[in-house]
Order: sequence, then structure tokens, then C-alpha cells
Amino acid sequence: MKKDNWIWLDGRLYPEGQNGPYTGNWDATCENGTVVEFSRRISTGKPIDRVDIRYSADALIQLWINGKFLGTGPVWVGGDFLANDRARTNRYATELSCVAAGEDDHLSRVIRVDGLSDGEIKILARVRLSAVQICEFSVGRGGFMLSAEVHFSDGTVTSFTTDENWDAVVCPSFAIPGKYDARLQRHNVTRPVTVPDVWNAQTSPLPLRVEKRRAPDGGRVTVRGGESVDLVLEYDKIYAGYISVNAEASGEVEVDLSISETEKDGSAKTENLIFVGDDEYIGTRMYSIGLIRARVTNRSDSDATVDIAINEAYLPSRHDCMTVTSDGGLNKILSVAKHTLKYCRQYIHLDSPKHCEPSACTGDYFIESMMSGYSFGDMALADFDTVRTARILEHNGGVMFHPTYSLIWVRMLLEVYKRCGRRGLLEDCVTGLDLLLSTFAGYVGENGIIETPPNYMFVDWIYIDGISLHHPPKALGQSVMNMFYFDALNAAAEVYAHLGLSDKSAKCVADAVKLRKSINTLLYDGERGLYFEGLNTPTPKEMLYLYMSENVEKRYFRINANALAVAFGVVEGADAERILRTVLDNAEFDSYQPYFAHFVLSAVHRVGLDGEYLFKILDKWRGPVEECDKGLAEGFIPPEPTYSFDHSHAWGGTPLYSLPTALVSPEILEPGMGRISIRPRLLGLESARVEIPTPHGVVTVEMAAGCEPK
Repeated sequence: MKKDNWIWLDGRLYPEGQNGPYTGNWDATCENGTVVEFSRRISTGKPIDRVDIRYSADALIQLWINGKFLGTGPVWVGGDFLANDRARTNRYATELSCVAAGEDDHLSRVIRVDGLSDGEIKILARVRLSAVQICEFSVGRGGFMLSAEVHFSDGTVTSFTTDENWDAVVCPSFAIPGKYDARLQRHNVTRPVTVPDVWNAQTSPLPLRVEKRRAPDGGRVTVRGGESVDLVLEYDKIYAGYISVNAEASGEVEVDLSISETEKDGSAKTENLIFVGDDEYIGTRMYSIGLIRARVTNRSDSDATVDIAINEAYLPSRHDCMTVTSDGGLNKILSVAKHTLKYCRQYIHLDSPKHCEPSACTGDYFIESMMSGYSFGDMALADFDTVRTARILEHNGGVMFHPTYSLIWVRMLLEVYKRCGRRGLLEDCVTGLDLLLSTFAGYVGENGIIETPPNYMFVDWIYIDGISLHHPPKALGQSVMNMFYFDALNAAAEVYAHLGLSDKSAKCVADAVKLRKSINTLLYDGERGLYFEGLNTPTPKEMLYLYMSENVEKRYFRINANALAVAFGVVEGADAERILRTVLDNAEFDSYQPYFAHFVLSAVHRVGLDGEYLFKILDKWRGPVEECDKGLAEGFIPPEPTYSFDHSHAWGGTPLYSLPTALVSPEILEPGMGRISIRPRLLGLESARVEIPTPHGVVTVEMAAGCEPK
């Protein structure tokens, strides 16, 4: 592969526009950034069939070819909330083909572009230096790279790349994210300089994200000179995307936007745009958008027309599958969950497009990956997220911000491998796995259970006795972490076995056996016949930092530790069934959010109690979905009185996975789903149709009461 050639502003002309923060996280100041437009026009004089392009930038790029907007990039590196004091080493480039004839095919990365048959290539790349949103990461300096191979109709080929022959123009009008001021004059054209390639970008394995304009009713308005108009623009659903506004004017027009998910959303975001004459704007911040309030002020003497919309964004997939049952309410839950999942599938899985958190939230992305298995059948994103999480572990010595989430990553690694069958996935992640297991082995105390983690994040998004289970004390978090550690050891044993690393596999099995014994000795209350949430032993003062709090004296019995003990096989047989019935039949344990419901439903399925409990648990989604069917609510219970749930949070969409799992009980018999077994059952429904996408096609199971499944 040819080495990429990166360019940036000449430091002699722009000494202040060279460097930026490594991250858009809250520990960085990213209110102002350098935005540069790089452009190149090539007239070849003969018809072009295809242009193969490879490109990347730091930290954000919008790319146009012959006036056609290709989208926003680059593909995100993932990243964590920790270790942002140094640049991430993994960077990614996008490869695509622009063709003179045909249709857009984002999955194949083929985009039809006008003008190629005339021999014209006009490239415009708008690049922002600073990382702004917390899913964005930078190496700390500006850069843009593009290489192109041009295939002519006569069979000849030529190529070009970014170099000192491109035009570079600094654009102050875009310098502040969420603001655009066309009154700020563009700088004069300069020549960029070649800069050292500190990115070493690998080619992203993901398809090209779809970014297309979606206009609301009433979004196009004509405003008379000197007047203002207020608009309320509502979408039928909540979409992920970027603000897109076009202005047709002879003078100055100001557009103030308030962007939210719903009418009740108390955390609206704002953008302020000032146009001068005819102009177009595409924003660079991703939002969850269901409602836009706009004030359009025309400061000219002539009529002005403004067209307000969004560029919705999502990752395409080959399949579009759905479970449909005789219960309309369940179908609605599945439909809303699938819609929300679609717009959380960006260049990384997002917890929600409203929060845009990085790859740190593995618990969310594991569940979303399993949901995708029944809806889109696309493991490419889950595969890539899993690899990028391994890079996080390598970057920070086996540690992540959420210790429990990092344990879930091991299960995610195994389950994604089972579905995609790519052995290279395991090979790409084995170093991260080694580091993670070594780290957690160091947290195990002399008593045989985890005793000295940096914190006990994450249990659930809920408060108990005023204590947050986001970062609970030992008494509310220790058992959960040990349960996830037990599952991680078992999953790791399978991963190592698939890699032929029998010694490592055997050690994980042995460690899991010892851990299980210690859990059942130390964290189980024989009198109540339940697991409690953690020991009440004091937390040493030297450990009370970051998100570790002092321990409490109360012994807590909750659904969390008990459901996980059943789901992961810490307890089995009659005891498992008894424990699960206890926590599901008593109201005192009915306090958990949609996220944790995934593990509750997994426990129900493991012990074969779907017929009794599945639909009772799924009923929890009926109220929230009836209240708002534009997107999936983040939770059942507000964790704080003033907390406003977002409605684009796919972590709570486990019915999209758990219901079809219960109905057909699929078992993957070989990696890549070349062979699977199913056990269809209606569980009291009148009918159900379950679609299971696989790398080899879609398996469809149809069931109706009184009939044999087919």
C-alpha cells in the first residue's frame, strides 16, 4: 500500500492553527477550532469511468466531489473516557469509488457522481482541527489526506494525491461549533505543506455511512424583508443527523435553531446561523432530532427563502429483518427499538446520538450488537467496535473507565465471533484480552473475589437509598462485578480455545471454578437463600478516589446480583430457578432499568422460564412506548427527579433480541452461523414470524397456534 500524503496549513502563516486537543471530552476546551477548506480541480480532457478515493482527516471532515456531498468523517477511533492525555494510535481512512454511471451503493462504497464523463474532478474537503464531541478524537494536530486513482473510459489510469498544489482557505465562519457567520471573511488562498504522517491510518472495514437530507413539513419558508418568522418543525420519528440549512437571499438572514427530541425534552441544543446572500450550511455536530424550533430573521429589504432540514445519518446493512407476532403492542415495541437501533449504528455504536459517547459504554454496544443480529444481521460494526475496544485496552494497559463494561467486552468478543466467524477478530483482540485478564487478576483479594478495583462501575442507571448504581460502593457493586468477571473468564476460555491456546483456556476455566466457589461462599446469604450485592467491609482510604465511594454498613438484596448469578451459571439447577422466582415474584426487587432487563431476560431464558416471565417483563416497555413512539426511552424510572431521559437510547432495546431468542432458542453450532439449531415455540402467542439473518442468508421461522412451525 502506498504511503498516505498528509497536508495542512503552512505553520509559518498560521502558527496558531496547528494543534488542538486530543479529545472532545469534558476535560478539553474545544469552543474554537481551525476550519480549513482544501480544494483541487482537475480537468483531464477525456471521459472518466471511475475514481477510486482514499481519504481521512483530523479531527473532522466533510467531503464533496463535483458538488455532491459524500458525507462526514473520518471513521471514529472509538476511545474511552480515560487516558486522553496522549493521542490514540488507531486512525482510519475511508475508501470508496465515484462512478460516472450507475446508482449509489453505500454497502459497496460506490457513489455516482455527475461530471466525470466530462473529464472533470472537483474536490472540496472542509476539515476541522479540534475534536468537539466526545466520540471524536485527534492526534493533536491538523491534517488532511486524499489519494485518487482515475480510470478513464479508454482504459488508461492516472493518479493524484494531496500535496502542495492544492488550495487551502481558512474559514472563520465555521470556527465555533454550532455557529456559522458568513460575515466573517474567508482568508486568501494559500498553499498547504506536507506534514509528517503521524496517523498511519488503516482502512476502515465499514461501509460508507448514508447521509441524506430529510426535510420536515413546513421547513421551507419565505420571509419578507425586515421581518421574522417563528417555526415549529416536527419529525414523525427521532432521527440522528446534522443540521442542513439552505438560504436564498440578497442580504443578511439569521436563523436561530433549538434542536430537541420531543416537545418535553428539557435539554435542547442550539445553533445560530447567519447567512449573507445565497448559501448552504451543513453542521458538524450530531444530534438526536425530533423537533426543531426556528426563528428566521430577514435583515435585508428583499424577500428571503430559507430551507431547514437535517442530514440524517446511519450505517447501511444488507438485511432488514423483523420479528412480528400476534400481539400488536409487542410489535410496536420491537419497531421502536429497531428504529432507535438504526440511528445508534453510526461509525461506532452510540449509546444515543444525543450523548454521542465513545466506545467506553461497552454494555450498551454489546446489547446493540445482539439486537443487530436479529434486525440487520450485520456484524461488521460490532466486529470493528470489538477490535477498537481492544485498542483501548492496549492503549491504557488493560484498564477502561467502566471496569464492569470492560468485562462485558469479553462476552461481546465471543458472541460477535460466533456470528461473523472471522478468526482474525480473535487474533486482533488477544493482546487486549491478555491485558484485561491480567488487570482483573490483580484486583482479586486473598479471599478469592474482586476486592481492589478502581471502582465498581457500572451496575444500572438507578439510585438506591440516594446512592447511584452508576458508581456504587462495594456493598452495592462488588457482587455484580464478580458475576461479570466469572462470565468473562468463561468467555475468555472459549476464545483461547478457538485460538488453540489450550493452556490459557485451561487457566481461565480453573480461575472461574475458584471464583465461583468464592462467590458462593462469601456473597451468598444462606438464611435468605439469595446473593447480596457486596460485602460491608470498609474500603481503604487510599482507594477512595475518582468514582470509588466509602462503603456502607447495610447489606443489600437486589435483583442485580441474583439475576446475573442465574444468567451466568454461578448457580444452576433447582437453586437457580428458586432464586430467580424469588426476585421476579416480589415487588421489592422490581427496580431496574431497560439496560439491566437484558440480563434479567437472559436469566429467564437460561432456566427455561420464558413462558412464565418473558411477557411480564416485556410489559415494562408498553407504557414508555405508548407515551412516546418516536424513539426508545432511556429508562423506566427517572434516576433523579430532574433527570430527562433521552428517547434515542438503544441500550434499552433488548426485546428486539430477547423476544426472538425466547421464541426460537437459536444455538450457533459453528462460528459464522454455517450451522444453527432452533427450537420454535409460541409461548402463548397466537402467531409469530421470526427472521434470523446470517452470513449465508435469512432463516425464517413461521409459527401459528395449532400448526407445525415452518
